[in-house]
Amino acid sequence: MSVFPRLLCVSGAGKSWFCVSRPVCLSVSRTRNRTSSSARCYGSSTRTRTVRIGCASGFWGDTATAVPQLVHGGKLDFLVFDYLSEITMSLLSAARAKTPTLGYAPDFVHMALAPFINDIHRKGIRVVSNGGGVNPLACADAIRDVVKKAGLDLKVAVVTGDDLMPQREDLSGVRMVDDGVKRELPATLHSMNAYLGAGPIRRCLDLGADVVVTGRCVDSAVALGPLMHTVCKQQQQMEMFQSKSIYCFLFLFLQFDWKSNDYDLLAAGSLAGHLIECGAQSTGGVFTDWHKVPDWDNIGFPVVECSSDGSLVLSKPPNTGGLVSVGTVAEQLVYEIGDPRRYLLPDVTCDFSAVRIRELSGEDDAVRVTGAKGSAPSHDYKVCATFMDGFRATAVCPVGGVRAEQKGRRTAESIIKRTRRMFKNLGLEDFSAVNVQILGAEDTFGPNARDKGSREVVIWMAVHHKQKKALEMFSREIAAAGTGMAPGLTGIVGGRPRVSPVLKPFFFLHPKTELKVNIHMDGHQVESFLEAESDTHEEEVSPLTSEEDSPDKDLPSGKHSYRLEELAYTRSGDKGDSANIGEVFSTLTSYFTVLANACSGSFRSGSSPPALLLLSEETSDFFCGGELLRPPHRTRTEERCDTIHSPWDPGP
Repeated sequence: MSVFPRLLCVSGAGKSWFCVSRPVCLSVSRTRNRTSSSARCYGSSTRTRTVRIGCASGFWGDTATAVPQLVHGGKLDFLVFDYLSEITMSLLSAARAKTPTLGYAPDFVHMALAPFINDIHRKGIRVVSNGGGVNPLACADAIRDVVKKAGLDLKVAVVTGDDLMPQREDLSGVRMVDDGVKRELPATLHSMNAYLGAGPIRRCLDLGADVVVTGRCVDSAVALGPLMHTVCKQQQQMEMFQSKSIYCFLFLFLQFDWKSNDYDLLAAGSLAGHLIECGAQSTGGVFTDWHKVPDWDNIGFPVVECSSDGSLVLSKPPNTGGLVSVGTVAEQLVYEIGDPRRYLLPDVTCDFSAVRIRELSGEDDAVRVTGAKGSAPSHDYKVCATFMDGFRATAVCPVGGVRAEQKGRRTAESIIKRTRRMFKNLGLEDFSAVNVQILGAEDTFGPNARDKGSREVVIWMAVHHKQKKALEMFSREIAAAGTGMAPGLTGIVGGRPRVSPVLKPFFFLHPKTELKVNIHMDGHQVESFLEAESDTHEEEVSPLTSEEDSPDKDLPSGKHSYRLEELAYTRSGDKGDSANIGEVFSTLTSYFTVLANACSGSFRSGSSPPALLLLSEETSDFFCGGELLRPPHRTRTEERCDTIHSPWDPGP
């Protein structure tokens, strides 16, 4: 929110004039009964307008404590939620296949909205969420039931059209995201969703929606849509509260009205969305200096106060834990963006290479972010398809006692050997993949593991096979180790391993003009949305790499070895089967070669080494393509979040 003078129009005998009273905080959302809050408003100029957006979810399964702190302490105009990942879309697709009324994030309806819907309405907060998953219409129906039970009158809008499965028969020779080569769709296609942009969300808000539900969209769109939002004509009319002859004009200067070709502004809005879309990751979560972050149990969720000129202030609600600093926000800046000079989104191509983050003088837990630039987006949507690729099962068994590591390793090897013999006797194929780790023995550190002779370890066995019945056989053989193998196996975590289908991602491009996006309001389709034509022109952006890229080059050396976390902030994430590792530093420029060479052993033979990208001379971004061998062992047998890569310490 921005601080504006209160404007009073006083009508007198045949004339009127404006007088300026004390400043008040105003917002671009519809004015309802706002209650006071101790949250700070950081706008400082009457020439710019601001809007406050809080994000209460970074993924499906995030804490339920985020909504009340943001609703009651965030002084928000918009409350947004990001629930979707490639894995989540697959899970929701499976849920809808079993029950047609499912396929959305039920937590959004029953835990985020239902308990707080009256407070959200009373405070004039509008809600945007991609919690619709693969069934946004069913999600909207459930929300309307919540609204009806609360006795409220709220407009619920839905964006559909991201699901391409109805068009699967018409799609052939799709262009791949990575290289543009045309390939056929996988035969065992399970789901197929385009990453929509902020345009349809903006349109829903323009039509007066109080709650906007989408399916798949880029994460940042849930924030960019509200920032692009133009207050509808009916709402643009200056609402007046009459007290005899005095009127208070509330909507005189409060529309952002960002156009679809205001690329620098769209990039700034996308940056705002990017910084908050993972919830507490920008307020101290998974921070390199985690030991400096207080009160994880009450960690604050992010609020961005965005100005109409594109600048923003990121903070968190008062009286919450966590930390907002240059470091926490910079780490999130480099999270999962690939090339920071060419971050591709449906609405804009972002250049974050000149972004500056500064702590506000005299303010705790607030930073100002500026400098995002943008250019025209491409003519295509990115599409994530998933397809069936066999089955997997995972067994987790604690082992205790002297020589626990040796016991665990031999037990795992014996189970695999036994089941392989059973497969052979029944004419079944071998496992497609096997991953055995002894947790507590530092297997992920490879030759740099420290031999501690642990007396407590955990067997982690993850296996993949084309046939479900083969893994059911494996699953039944785990318990037998409790009486027929080493002493010390204390149980099976979660009971007998469950056999699950493996869904693999398949990314391709689809022309925007060939995708029909529809907008629904209160259960009825009201219009279709068409992306505005952009003046896209392909630009070659050469990768920025270290000048010292020869592995045989003499490297700097000294008397002391440092862990990376002692020299830089780090953040990593995953996209499909790839990891993105961001580094934020101030003095590491001359040591890029050391860092690149240290990472080179983590890749499969023949895969690409990490590409080093320079960001503002103080950050770097590695994109690790393909499945990583270490750390950690990441195969079809596992689903892992790649946040382990950034703080990973390979040293002895």
